[in-house]
Amino acid sequence: MSGILGKKLGMTSIFNESGEAIPCTIIEAGPCYVLQVRTKERDGYDAVQLGFDEKPERLVSKPMKGQFGHAKTKALRLVREFRPANGLPSELGAEVRVDIFSQGDVVDVRGRSKGRGFQGVVKRHHFGGVGMTTHGQSDRVRAPGSIGSSSFPSRVFKGMRMAGRMGFDNVTVKNLQVLKVIPESNILIIKGSIPGAINGYVEIVKAN
Repeated sequence: MSGILGKKLGMTSIFNESGEAIPCTIIEAGPCYVLQVRTKERDGYDAVQLGFDEKPERLVSKPMKGQFGHAKTKALRLVREFRPANGLPSELGAEVRVDIFSQGDVVDVRGRSKGRGFQGVVKRHHFGGVGMTTHGQSDRVRAPGSIGSSSFPSRVFKGMRMAGRMGFDNVTVKNLQVLKVIPESNILIIKGSIPGAINGYVEIVKAN
């Protein structure tokens, strides 16, 4: 499974040969560096650990500083493993660039969705609310309503849809098409939208 780490730069649209506007996402993909190679004999599984996006060395912990030094790379912000490691180099410090993808490839993109904070049931679960009904319920428009029964079962069922923290979850969007690869700028243009805010980190892997 070939993969790369990247950063979401934003969305735009491009025109195809038929003149149709296609919504797409622009991603700065790589360059990434091989920090560690996992083997089944030593670690119990095969994988390649990649790092992306340089950061100042003063922000790096001593264990990570030793790992970057062993791989002879600069300090990197994002470190992730890809397994199985088919299609990725197995030499420490090797560079992985966006040219591992080509136009027409189908990829899966994983990222963190936008955090929405603590939200009520109307926004979080799409409840309709009371809807300005009669009987003087002026302050119940966005209220959740009843959440449990009376004497039986005398409890709230697990999984009841209520207000709570919304967003900032790991989300994977599958089977997206690569529209364009610009190796000189480390740019990957993918059809459709992907999870996360602008400048959010994403993992891009070739779909099996």
